[in-house]
Amino acid sequence: MDVSVIPKKTRHLIPTPHLQQTAYWGRLKKQQGRQARAFDLMVKPKERAENGQTESMHSYPRGGSRDMLVVLRSLGTDSCMAYVPFGPELLPDEERRGCWLENLSEELRTQLPENCVFIRYDLPWQSPWADEPDRYTEDNQWMGAPKVRVQEMRMNFDTEHWNLRKAPTDLLPPDTVLVDVASDRDRILARMKPKTRYNIRLSAKKGVTVRDAGMEGLAAWYDLYCQTARRHNMSLNDMDYFASVFQVKNRQCQSPASVHLLMAEAEGKPLAGIILAISGSRATYLYGASSSDHKNRMASYAVQWEAISRARKAGCREYDLFGVSPYPDPEHPMYGLYRFKTGFGGWMLHRQGCWDYPLDEAAYDVYRASEMAGSGFIMG
Repeated sequence: MDVSVIPKKTRHLIPTPHLQQTAYWGRLKKQQGRQARAFDLMVKPKERAENGQTESMHSYPRGGSRDMLVVLRSLGTDSCMAYVPFGPELLPDEERRGCWLENLSEELRTQLPENCVFIRYDLPWQSPWADEPDRYTEDNQWMGAPKVRVQEMRMNFDTEHWNLRKAPTDLLPPDTVLVDVASDRDRILARMKPKTRYNIRLSAKKGVTVRDAGMEGLAAWYDLYCQTARRHNMSLNDMDYFASVFQVKNRQCQSPASVHLLMAEAEGKPLAGIILAISGSRATYLYGASSSDHKNRMASYAVQWEAISRARKAGCREYDLFGVSPYPDPEHPMYGLYRFKTGFGGWMLHRQGCWDYPLDEAAYDVYRASEMAGSGFIMG
């Protein structure tokens, strides 16, 4: 299959439930000081190549968006990487995924700066290992993907250059919980674990209310965020980083997003808050924070229930709780999030995570070695 990438304006990115592939996200990254580029994808399948026929990507098997957002991120004084957050969305047949990414990368190479060291795809596709019965325990818990060398063998099978590498770091969380919000409220509640339902109702009994605080509530939310970061030994972003999420203008773009700051309060005191984004048929929980006090009021449950309710009213089909451990391992740093988020009755999605395609092998090896010394999600 031959692939062509055709530059376009980021405002012309088509609507998608993947927030990180929208015109909104492109504008947000530009506002945060990065370059964002958009491309239409065109494919010439092997059976049509001889006749010179080309078709847009949306007609390719199994569907997916026919365009792609790429964010250029600096690696230092004179080099950069091309990052594709939750893209490309197109899902080829499994045995062609590696070849498809190789062909796409070689075509994209000509559209990128000469100092671009590598392309990193943060793939939204479900991991093929999630469909393997022998990757599950007797109680149906996924054990995760196999060793990296096995993953790379599968991804590079039948490629020409054998050049796709599993990245040392996943920039966006590959494992998440998706809640079906297309049902009525009673069915959504019925799918939750009993303790989660109980805590939602308990928060109401204890006087917790939730409102859309807007950007005016950002300072109060940021204080909760600092408390949360200290409790969990997290690195801090400054408040301007979060303010930029609300400052993006949706005018004259084909794939806007609406962003809300939901704040749970009791007796006028902020207790928990989340930043919720809605794009197409999906709502996404982007950032969250909670007070170190009054944990017995269960404010975090109240604010998530409000997010689910708003997603449903907005016509969304699913709510992405955005990041958990891949399985219930108490030693995993995201195990607490797994316990909390799976209580809302969703289903687990195990994405393939980040994959790199080096354009400058020597420079990539140097960068990869430095990156392996650290880890964590960077949010696109």
